[in-house]
Amino acid sequence: MRHLWSFLAGLVVAPVTWVLLALGQDGSTRTITRWVEIGTFNTANLIEPGVYLAVAGVLLGLLGTLRVSPLGPLVAGLLLIAPYVGMFVAPFEVRDRVPEGWKALGDPLPLFLPVQNGTLFLVGALLLMATFSRQRWRRWPRPAAGPVPAQRPEDAATNTFTLTDWPSGGSAAERDTAPLTLGYPDQPPPEPLPRRTAGESPWSAPPRRPEDTTTELR
Repeated sequence: MRHLWSFLAGLVVAPVTWVLLALGQDGSTRTITRWVEIGTFNTANLIEPGVYLAVAGVLLGLLGTLRVSPLGPLVAGLLLIAPYVGMFVAPFEVRDRVPEGWKALGDPLPLFLPVQNGTLFLVGALLLMATFSRQRWRRWPRPAAGPVPAQRPEDAATNTFTLTDWPSGGSAAERDTAPLTLGYPDQPPPEPLPRRTAGESPWSAPPRRPEDTTTELR
């Protein structure tokens, strides 16, 4: 499937590149020639043909350098070098077969200009070089999964415990546990303070000790 998509891309990129090269080269030639004639220049006039050439370069770069099937660069390269090779055999017939008088985006489209100056042959030869890579004809290998690390014996010993491995309950005495405490030692309760007799004011005398009360009762 990747060879089919690459083949279709080559069929589309070749004529589009030819048109963009013709527009860019013709626009650049006419602009620079006009600058020489009038003795001044305006850089804005060179932007449009520069954009045409840049887009053509991007398309050729994507087709020739991406990790796709080389069938697309092969087809595009053969289509681009064919007109120039035909000039060796029948130059006048090739010249007559190239359309003239076409326009694109309001600008003249001299399709024979890239053939005449050899640009198509140069670009086609560069694309053909992409087909000499043997690895590009093969399917790219998929990344292999990493090896699973072996489990060490000590890890296996520690990971075998499950929630169902709790020991079974023993005798009733072993299951009974002491109630929870705060951990303080047991202390005897404090002795109660002696009661005062009726009629005494708490401010008349200090509290009596138990020994004094016993002596009075006697």
